[in-house]
Amino acid sequence: MKLSIIIPVYNEENTIGELVGKVQRVRLPIEKEIIVVDDGSTDGTCQRLKEIDSPVQVIYQPFNQGKGAAVRLALERVTGDLVLIQDADLEYDPGEYPKLLAPFVSDHCRVVYGSRFSNVSGLAGLFSQHQKFHFWHLVYFLGNKFLTLVTKLLYGSSLTDMETCYKMLETGLMKSLNLKANRFEFEPEITAKILKRKIRICEVPISYHGREYSEGKKISWRDGLSAIKVLIKCRFSD
Repeated sequence: MKLSIIIPVYNEENTIGELVGKVQRVRLPIEKEIIVVDDGSTDGTCQRLKEIDSPVQVIYQPFNQGKGAAVRLALERVTGDLVLIQDADLEYDPGEYPKLLAPFVSDHCRVVYGSRFSNVSGLAGLFSQHQKFHFWHLVYFLGNKFLTLVTKLLYGSSLTDMETCYKMLETGLMKSLNLKANRFEFEPEITAKILKRKIRICEVPISYHGREYSEGKKISWRDGLSAIKVLIKCRFSD
């Protein structure tokens, strides 16, 4: 069995090298491959990627197209049995891959999400920054909780963290979902299409180290509105 790790990256010159190094050092009981998609970065990200030791596949988009588009492009290169999405900003710890992998063996899951909001350490990551950042972390937390609630109401799910980056799926299943979203609406689209097929999503608690917009965080309230539209559209369309 092999795990394919897809890393979409856009303007993360300060973190991409460290992140890939952490992914490379993770020890797993199965083989892993790493596929990085530079989504048209305009800072020094491309140079950092050129300095990374092989074996890492790097794909360069000619211009910024969004996280969803980057994931779809990488999916064409995937050779693993399982796929995992990894953001490049160090908010999520690659050392927790074994946690995500375990339910595929013990519970025969086909989809596993890492939940930031099902344990104390995940919540602490949102509120452990400097005092002046607390308000925005609270807004982000409430926005995520609201989107997860909408998902529950529309699909009858018991998820605690729909917007999590850490989504691990069987490769065949992911490719069959016919994903269309180009940007951050990728998160609700993939979740909605899984739930609509009545496939169980297993959740495991993970830690989370939230960063501030001044540090490069990119998702905004507009992406929240797009997420709601996608959840409704997927629920009531074929």
